[in-house]
Amino acid sequence: MSPIVATRPTPGTPRPYDFPPFERTRLANGLSVIAVHIPGRELISATLLLRNGAAGEPAEHAGATVMAARALSEGTERYDAIALTEATERLGASLHAEAGWDALSAGVDVPVSRLGAALELLAEMAGRPTFPESEVERLRDERLNDLLQARADPRRRVEEAFSATIFSAASPYHRPAGGRRETVHGLDPAALRAAYRRGFDPARMTLIVGGDLVGIDVPALSADLFGGWSAAAEAAPSDPPIADPALSERLVRVVHRPGAVQTEIRIGHIGMARRIPDFHAVSVMATILGGLFNSRLNMKLREEKGYTYGSGASFDLRRAPGPFAARAAVNTEVTVPAIVDMLGELTRMRDARVTDGELRGARDFLIGVFPLRFETPGPVVGALAGIVTHDLPDDELKRYRPSIEAVTVDDVQRAAVEHVLPDRAAIVLVGDADAFAAELEAAGVGRVIIEREGMAPTDDSSPPDAGAGPIEGAPESDRADVD
Repeated sequence: MSPIVATRPTPGTPRPYDFPPFERTRLANGLSVIAVHIPGRELISATLLLRNGAAGEPAEHAGATVMAARALSEGTERYDAIALTEATERLGASLHAEAGWDALSAGVDVPVSRLGAALELLAEMAGRPTFPESEVERLRDERLNDLLQARADPRRRVEEAFSATIFSAASPYHRPAGGRRETVHGLDPAALRAAYRRGFDPARMTLIVGGDLVGIDVPALSADLFGGWSAAAEAAPSDPPIADPALSERLVRVVHRPGAVQTEIRIGHIGMARRIPDFHAVSVMATILGGLFNSRLNMKLREEKGYTYGSGASFDLRRAPGPFAARAAVNTEVTVPAIVDMLGELTRMRDARVTDGELRGARDFLIGVFPLRFETPGPVVGALAGIVTHDLPDDELKRYRPSIEAVTVDDVQRAAVEHVLPDRAAIVLVGDADAFAAELEAAGVGRVIIEREGMAPTDDSSPPDAGAGPIEGAPESDRADVD
């Protein structure tokens, strides 16, 4: 038999790491080019970033930007969808495109020996898309079917209901980035083309190329393929998204799901934008609260109470303030005790100073996993795309580890007091309201609204998303900017 280990292993000392240096140039037409040399990484990753995300589209065309990104590879002036796929496969490459709230990106991954030909395909896909009607119709039908399927997914339903509860109807964040049924129905090639061309301005584009770039003149190659582009007539910078709150006090919103054996819980409010002076303190604070297995929320709800397999909390940092949410899925019979404990941990995060051990554990985790995120060119290019999207300084990633290391107990306390606001939180539930409604009312955690299929809410006032129709599904929580 193996000997029993008497003490748990402890984390080692984080190894030195420097984010790869990169060089910026600008083409004559205004397009920015970033080249990041990563020795020994011969699978090159290249991304063209357009700063027009779903947050900037008209409300009546919600979902057009996400669908436009997906339609880029479905046909160009030179290739139809099949021919483009075949040309890409002959290079051993992978073309892809996606859009989120803040930006749209088109990219390619390819062996370094075929970079030139792959970038030519990327320029074709991003510069001359045709948005074929048959392909747009197929993508539209896929999204509509996805919305139908989402009605059976409590996690997706609670995510959409949560966003619609905390953000005002004037905010694009009030709805899913991929659009609702009533807007997706009307999307056609013209709407997708308009959504895409809104951001087609080389002066607001950035091409990022990462990998082993020895002997490759990335700016010259970029100028040959992208230097002749000019701004579309429809191109215009988007205003910062509206992120106004819909609530000023705590509210409980229940989406009734008869017979559900579990309740999906979201507790939170509007958080903050990515560009904030206390980003590193917030990162450490959120890790202690709900970012680790031994976070305060998980230790309370899973380890101490046994309510759930896992509980956590996070801030979704966008160009404008995104949501902050604590999350858990619990058995129906412990719904109300779990809510009370979650609120208690949010309050304790503000009131009880973290211990030196909690601080050290969170800092060591963030510092330790940071290099692991950048073992291949793709994540390196993605991190640089984040710097561009959020107008962050070039040394942001170089400063990350020392800035995390410098966070103190006082910094964490200050971040919690400023950014965790349980008294203004929305509590959004998807579960069997009949099983816990009386207990929920008795708990007094906030004004309760119960929404049942085809029936008016039980509260006398209108629900936060009145007039938006039934809940039709929301983006996956870990891909909220895409779906």
